Amino acid sequence: MFRKTFAKIRARMAAKLKNPRFKKIIFHTFRHWKATTEYNKTKDILYIMELLGHRDIKTTLMYTQLVNFESDEYNSATAKTTKEAKELVEAGFEYICTTPQDVMLFRKRK
Repeated sequence: MFRKTFAKIRARMAAKLKNPRFKKIIFHTFRHWKATTEYNKTKDILYIMELLGHRDIKTTLMYTQLVNFESDEYNSATAKTTKEAKELVEAGFEYICTTPQDVMLFRKRK
């Protein structure tokens, strides 16, 4: 029943947005999307293999072909207070570490 409802919603979206590619979206598409984005964030193929439940690394390696490796550059930021750190996290920065001088380091992909 859920599959039929999903198919109807897909068809409506494709018609409304005039984009027939929406009809090609299946539940497995979301699995591929999640694995690809997680690999892009972590660059850890073994973590992705475990996340997907694959037994063979060859099955998981197909996700590395979908990732664009051009942008491995980061914007960096520092925070000295919890409020500053909260603002950076809300802006999409990722916490890296805290220095001995109690300065928190953050980064975000360009």
